[in-house]
Amino acid sequence: MSEFFIENIGLKVGLEIHQQLSTNKKLFCNCRPFESDEYTIKFQRRLRAVKSELGEYDPAALFERSKFKTMMYYANQESSCLVEQDEEPPHQLDGNAKNLVLIISSALKSNIFSEIYPMRKTVIDGSNTTGFQRTMLVSQGGYIEVDGEKIGVQSICLEEDAARLLGDKGDIREYSLDRLGVPLIEIALEPVEGDSKKIKKIALSLGRLLRSTKKVTRGIGSIRQDVNVSIRDGGGVVEVKGVQQLDQLEKVVEFEAKRQHGLVKIAEKLQNSSFDKISRETDIFDITNDFKICQSKIIQKAIKDESIIKAIRIRNFAGMFGYSPHEGIRLGKEIGQLVKFYGIGGVFHSDELPNYGIEESDVVIVKKILETNENDAFLIIAAPLEKIDFAIESIINRISQAKNGVPAETRLATQTGETTFLRPRPGASRMYPETDIPPIIVTNKELLDSKNNIPKSWDESIRELQKKYNLNLQLAEQIFDSQYLEIFEKICEKTSTTPTFVASILCSSITSLERNGLNSQLLKNEEISKTFEFLEDKKITKESIEIIFENVMSGKSKTIEQAIKNTSIETLSKEEFEKIIESIVKNNKEIIQNQKERSVSPLMGIAMKELRGKVSGEMVNNTLLEKIKKFLENN
Repeated sequence: MSEFFIENIGLKVGLEIHQQLSTNKKLFCNCRPFESDEYTIKFQRRLRAVKSELGEYDPAALFERSKFKTMMYYANQESSCLVEQDEEPPHQLDGNAKNLVLIISSALKSNIFSEIYPMRKTVIDGSNTTGFQRTMLVSQGGYIEVDGEKIGVQSICLEEDAARLLGDKGDIREYSLDRLGVPLIEIALEPVEGDSKKIKKIALSLGRLLRSTKKVTRGIGSIRQDVNVSIRDGGGVVEVKGVQQLDQLEKVVEFEAKRQHGLVKIAEKLQNSSFDKISRETDIFDITNDFKICQSKIIQKAIKDESIIKAIRIRNFAGMFGYSPHEGIRLGKEIGQLVKFYGIGGVFHSDELPNYGIEESDVVIVKKILETNENDAFLIIAAPLEKIDFAIESIINRISQAKNGVPAETRLATQTGETTFLRPRPGASRMYPETDIPPIIVTNKELLDSKNNIPKSWDESIRELQKKYNLNLQLAEQIFDSQYLEIFEKICEKTSTTPTFVASILCSSITSLERNGLNSQLLKNEEISKTFEFLEDKKITKESIEIIFENVMSGKSKTIEQAIKNTSIETLSKEEFEKIIESIVKNNKEIIQNQKERSVSPLMGIAMKELRGKVSGEMVNNTLLEKIKKFLENN
């Protein structure tokens, strides 16, 4: 494997930030954004690719069509209407969303257009019931300053958010319509050179500017970063979608830089080989009958499901599927990810066989049918009849592209910071005018109002937060950057709990539980607020809050009341508490006699095992010390 240095490869990254706007209604109807697992409406659709006004098909739409998915939609009348179901034309544009995107454009010194033209962007992966996403170009140009450097703004758009993906069940893809139509601002920045840390800092600065408006939604899923990544002499630009967290963004940029550099190395090796091309007429073989005796469980399942098994011969390609210029970067892995998006389990290639239950005798049969020699390679693919030819065509195209380096494509970010193939890059024929909505005029008054309402800078917002709640700088920054600022301010208004303690629980305690693998999304804001109300009413202690949150975030309880019951947290009467302390002192006389008042430390550990979450640690400590002194006086 060759050495890899990210600073030497000419890395360029262009950020696209997608942020939900908190306007309490959707962009083209009066429905309230509200996520729920209860659905009263269910319907299905099949989406098809159609030609654009230029008479061309969009490549991304063609790819999605080839998956043959049926879309199942679930809706709740509280959060969606006939507009989301595409049974009614869009209503008037939400004025609050329009004003907010104008304010953000002004804050970025972007040039706002006097007329905004709604457009349709073809999307047939099922995330839009219409087969398109409505989007409006609001402004172009401008910049954001990061560490003294001006990072240019390419464009700012106002658009609808997509439906929420619930999951795939075979050929059925399920979506919830609660998120569809929520106002979304898209800010595309100019590509910049630098490393992943610089990109993370730019994303953080832009996110802070948006949060300074106090009009954007917070929390997982409310802000997404798409990154366009390319390297010097790499070939195409790769768009990575679905980055939701800054730490993930840093890892994605590093991985994609390494992956693209590895693909360049693979291309260089191919250019120096005798590999030419794959013939669709003479290099593809149906081996279904020949593989009926193969004992591989994967192959046997494919035969049972009446799938077709085909082999692709690649002349002068031996060793190329398994060649790994960097750890985890192989052409064979790229091909495997490609076919998975057709709903196909994967492919076998000659560099990894015999393996996966395919024995040497099976390999001999394939080589004999394909008439290969030691310099040749082959692939084996099993898929339903209606999918296999689409998948083989994609494989042949991908192998042909390998000579040119990095193919321009759209990829999906994983939670571990890697990327997987999603679809080809869309073309220019993807966009066309929206016929149901007239052009939207931006008046001089609206322009003036947007400039007069530019939010405070992040530094000013932090200073204001520090002063108002008497927080230290670190806590003020943490709570402002977190998803909990709004709930923090509500708790501080409603209860007498110190803001420092509230901020510590929301930032440090919840983050610590997340690091232990627990899910913060299970902990709803209303349950957090209720916990501090219980604390105010002395129904629980400060020490019990983390225990309660741990129980909810682990999925053991849905509500705070359930968590209190499940963890046996209950406040004790003074008499019950003192009785427990006296019993501990009585059972540990020898320790007290030996260590005197220092015995409070080991006895504290014993006491907290029984009293954790039921009585404050300070009260336990004070009462123990008092009882120990009394014991020593009497003995």
